[in-house]
Formats: sequence, structure tokens, C-alpha cells
Amino acid sequence: MMQASEFLQKKYDAAVIVAANGNQAESTLPDSIRHPLNVIIDNSESSKAVMTVVFTSSAVYKCLHPQQDIRRHQSSIKGGYAGRTFDANYITPFLKENRFPAMGSSGWLTRSLEQKVPYDEKYTGAIKPSIPTLKPAFLEAIKQIEQSGKQEEIVDYLLQNLIIQRDKKQISIATPQNLTIDSIVELLKKHFCGKYHSAGASRLPVLALYAIYEVITKQISRYADKQLLPIEPHTSADARSGRHGDIDVVNEDGTAFEAVEVKFDIEITHNIVVTAKEKIQSSTLERYYILSTRSVAEADKESVEREVEQIRNTHGCQLIINGIIPTFVG
Repeated sequence: MMQASEFLQKKYDAAVIVAANGNQAESTLPDSIRHPLNVIIDNSESSKAVMTVVFTSSAVYKCLHPQQDIRRHQSSIKGGYAGRTFDANYITPFLKENRFPAMGSSGWLTRSLEQKVPYDEKYTGAIKPSIPTLKPAFLEAIKQIEQSGKQEEIVDYLLQNLIIQRDKKQISIATPQNLTIDSIVELLKKHFCGKYHSAGASRLPVLALYAIYEVITKQISRYADKQLLPIEPHTSADARSGRHGDIDVVNEDGTAFEAVEVKFDIEITHNIVVTAKEKIQSSTLERYYILSTRSVAEADKESVEREVEQIRNTHGCQLIINGIIPTFVG
């Protein structure tokens, strides 16, 4: 029997070819099947869990295990299977790898979809009440996946639409020419301080600084034989990841050389510097930056200066505290 990963890759490769030929999926599925699938696809960004569960049920499990009733989505349900485990092992990693809407680890981690009853007309889970058409579409899609005998065509249709949806988001951005430093700084300020409707604004200064490091580590002799490490996920704690900052440069042997900790809309306090000191003391860091969109807390200025001096005298690491924009200009 074909393995899940092999099956997904084969289907994806075929869907890419079809999707490249236009902005519409090619399918002979009847409207009775395409309609609920379209509702799920259209809401896939805001209802990732629904898309994940449908994709898990059709994409892989029903195709590879045709005898399984995929409405019985938990092994604790009589005659059921472990949908969440299968999703976490195969589907969500596949969705993430191909930049499709995906949950953190599994679509089954939402209360509305994890109830221990089959996905049938009696299912009571409150699936996104703010989108009244979503729950009926979800249950109808599951029914069609189970009963229609067109599971592979459903996989193809979902994949083609996900690829088309993803590729529409790719925008060609013109590279500005002959911008003055003042213009660049002003643009960065607006970029960092914009009022965004989604999370992630605090990551923008990190990305800008990382882009600078990608250039200077290749051009400045200080970074000869040094390696700029890839950016870690925003949720990765330094203690778990073994990193020292949001940006890390290491020596040839992998030991720490330089790190940058970025604070967004946070004053630099004595406690922040003490935390940095603990990281520095057990490391080989030569330089450590703490950069913030705000300045050092007025009440902590003297104690912060003392800590900086002590770190230099006892460890040798140069701790540099500065604003993010002044660092760009400098």
C-alpha cells in the first residue's frame, strides 16, 4: 500500500501542473460535491481546522483505507480511527511545508471538532457559528467523501484550489532605487509602528535587522568565518532552542559570537539586562545587543550602566543597548 507521504507528494505534483494552466481547478465533480468544498476552501484561512479535518479525511485516510468510515474520526468511537494522530504525523506537516492554511499541530485541537461522536447529521459541535454555511458544508463534504466513491477526485480538487489560492498571494515587489537614508528610516518607522489587524508586528524589526545581517556578515571582515543562524520561530524560547537572541552569529565551531535581542514597545529595564547577563555569563559571546523601539527606563539608567560595566569587566562581552532606529542609522 502506498504511504501517506508518497501519496500526498504524487497528488501535489499533479495538482501543480493543472493549477499552472489557469485560475480555475479542473474537475468533473458534480455541483453537489464541489459546492460544500468551495465553502470550505473560501473560508480556509479563518477556519483552518475545518480544512485540515476535511483534507485529512479525504486526502489520505479514505483513499488509503477505503474500508474505513471516516465519519468515525476517533479511535474511541466504535469502528473509528485516530484522525488527530494521522493529521499530526502527515497532513499538517504537508500543509505547512506547502504554505497552505494549517493549524499549529492538528485540526482536531479545536473543541468544535474534537467531540467523541461521528461527523454525521446529528453532530452537535458548534463549528464557526459566525459563518452559518460552514457547518452544513463541512458535514456534507464529509458525507460525500465517505459515500461518493470520488475521494481521489476530491483530493485533486482541494489541492488545485489550495495551490491557486496560495499563488494569488504572491506579489511582485519593485525594488526602490536611490532612496536617501532619511527616507529609508522614515519608511521603517511607519512599517514598525503601523496599526495592523493581525499579530506579528513585533517581528518586523527582527526581520529588518536580520536582512542587514545577511549583508554585513558577507561583507565585513569581523564576520569572516562566522555563520549567521536562521531565524527561529517567534514562539521558540531561548532556553529551549539553545539560542541567545532573536539573531545569532556563531563561530566556525558553533560557539556563540554575537547575538541581538529585539524588544518591541518595551522599555529596557534592569531586569532585562540581568536576564541578558545570565545568558552571557555561560557563553562565548563577544558582543550582545539589546535593541528596543523604546529607551532605557529612566529609573533604571544607573543600574543598567553598572551591569553593562560589570559584564565587560568580568566576562569581556560588550553589551550594547540602543534604539532600533538609531542602530539602523549608525
